[in-house]
Amino acid sequence: MKKKLSCIFTYKRVKYVCFVWILLFPTIKVFAQQDTSKKLKEVLISSAKAPYIQTITPSQQVAAADFTRYSAASVADAIRNFAGVNIKDYGGIGGLKTVSVRGLGANHVAVLYDGVQINDAENGQVDLGRLNLNNIQHIALYNGQPPNILQPARSFASASILSITTIKPRLNTDKPYLITAGVKTGSFGLFNTYVQWQQRLSNSWSFIINGYLQKANGRYTYINDDGLAKSKQTRLGSAINAQQVDGALYWTKNDSSKFNFHANYYNSGRGLPGPVIINKPPPAGQRLWNKDLFLQAGYEHVFSHGIHLLVNSKFSQNYLHYFNPQFPSSAGFLDQQFKQHEYYQSAALSYHLLPNWEVSYATDISVNNMSANLPGFRYPTRFALLNVLASTLVLGKTTLQASLLNTDISESVATGTTIPHRNIFSPTIMATIKPFDDQGFQVRGFYKYIFRAPTFNELYYNFITNTKLKPEFTNQYNLGFTYSRNLNGFFQYISLTTDAYYNNVKDKIVYTPNLYNGSVENFGKVDIKGLDAGLKTQAGLGAGYNIVLSANYSHQQAQNLTDPTSSIYLNQLPYVPKNTFAFNIGVTTGPMGVYYNQQQLSSRYYNNNNNDDDRLPKYTVSDAALVYKGACKGLPLVVSAEVNNLFNKGYMVVQSYPMPGRSVRITFQITI
Repeated sequence: MKKKLSCIFTYKRVKYVCFVWILLFPTIKVFAQQDTSKKLKEVLISSAKAPYIQTITPSQQVAAADFTRYSAASVADAIRNFAGVNIKDYGGIGGLKTVSVRGLGANHVAVLYDGVQINDAENGQVDLGRLNLNNIQHIALYNGQPPNILQPARSFASASILSITTIKPRLNTDKPYLITAGVKTGSFGLFNTYVQWQQRLSNSWSFIINGYLQKANGRYTYINDDGLAKSKQTRLGSAINAQQVDGALYWTKNDSSKFNFHANYYNSGRGLPGPVIINKPPPAGQRLWNKDLFLQAGYEHVFSHGIHLLVNSKFSQNYLHYFNPQFPSSAGFLDQQFKQHEYYQSAALSYHLLPNWEVSYATDISVNNMSANLPGFRYPTRFALLNVLASTLVLGKTTLQASLLNTDISESVATGTTIPHRNIFSPTIMATIKPFDDQGFQVRGFYKYIFRAPTFNELYYNFITNTKLKPEFTNQYNLGFTYSRNLNGFFQYISLTTDAYYNNVKDKIVYTPNLYNGSVENFGKVDIKGLDAGLKTQAGLGAGYNIVLSANYSHQQAQNLTDPTSSIYLNQLPYVPKNTFAFNIGVTTGPMGVYYNQQQLSSRYYNNNNNDDDRLPKYTVSDAALVYKGACKGLPLVVSAEVNNLFNKGYMVVQSYPMPGRSVRITFQITI
């Protein structure tokens, strides 16, 4: 099958408003590889095809079929092996899990759910541990922005995009329904049950409904090292009780007209165990309750004259209740409740001016507001208008893509002052080129100038109010190559990716905690230099056995360049490991598969000083899984057994928050 690629090019930063649209790519042709199936002496030999990696921007992907390979229970687990990804994990089955990409922090990662952003104006971060995998078909991480230019404007407005695609009904008249039910149990008192119902209503209409329940006491053992002796302790206070219901309705008239409507409700109550401090019991009784609802709808239509229309709408409401019975204040406790709403509308158009030249335009409007039970709270409202012009141009072996995003932000508050009005232009330019006749090799590069606005918490939270905060600006540069080839021998395919990058951050927003208040301020400059490399391959061992292997390596040097006279000048940023390595290997035969996953992180510092006392030691953690995907009386059946932290290693991702030791999880799933 012949393939057509996307590429990238570097771009010299544009200082003023300039029209950087010259253009992007019409349709990314997918070059077809030769059929590798051959008949030799009446024995059919079939090779698996290499995964598609030749995108215009660096991307990494994982499909639902591979979730068990990585012992993944949430989106955070599914992407932890990705190059350049750093998961900040506070431990426990209900612990907060956020993702940072290429050292920029979680606030620079936009999470898309079927093309529409999951937005949190309060703190700007999405807890990926809350996103279960039962309704997810595919996850992709893009550095820069997605390669498809028919997107909402928000898809162009972050340094990285984590795109989540849900399962859609694929039914016919012979089997108009599909019901999948499963249960998981294991360590931490885990009981997790889920059900999915897909139904075909007519040639045009179908729906899917998902129900999810998770309960666990959250208790786990860990090794406590006070410098004199090691002892085994039990982590308490992290119980969780969560329920989620998700439904979607789909209408398809033909390939040119599509409509979908999603409704999602999440309810949870969980404990938040505090930090482990030597010779002191951890704070007890901290609790967090969430009640979140969103409704979103999308419509897509291709007109007869070639204009492609994409419309998305969304309403969301998030409720958060935090209780700390041991807070050092005059009341002796902290009881806070926050509620935020978002109203969002997006419209995008694309058109092929020529067969090899596509242009697009998108506009997004959003209104966010927030209320709280805090005295003197300012009740902020944020209005944002985003407009983006983009284009793709394919010239032989070269693909060019460019976009110019304009972001207009204004805010109002019930009392006090607010931030000034902001109007910012953000250019991006990308390019790929195939320099050789070998279609499997491409060179790519991109430049992107983007920013992230301060969150409501950073601006208006009572303890740390600072309305003088400026946006955090980032210049991203990337240059790399990809190589992919289907093979006919022992190895069935090989895919290689390597990308070197440089991120320059200005006016970085930094929160500095202290016992009572803490502060947040813009903190100078940060330089991040790094390298991401990835390998994927599959080999046939004979007798029906196959081996699959993937490996990723990342190097990051993230330095503080704020003040040359400061003692922390050129120091590595907190929680950014210089070296990360992850690999996954599996052997499959028929319905059976055995998988081993390992992550290695070098030592990190947990503050800016980079002293030996502030160092978190390096660690290696391994997981293993045994998976059966077969049938029982003609019904598809999945049974798996997973062991996480196989060798029972003691380690911490975040200082004073120990991670669990060895744990097990058993899954049983059947489809009718």
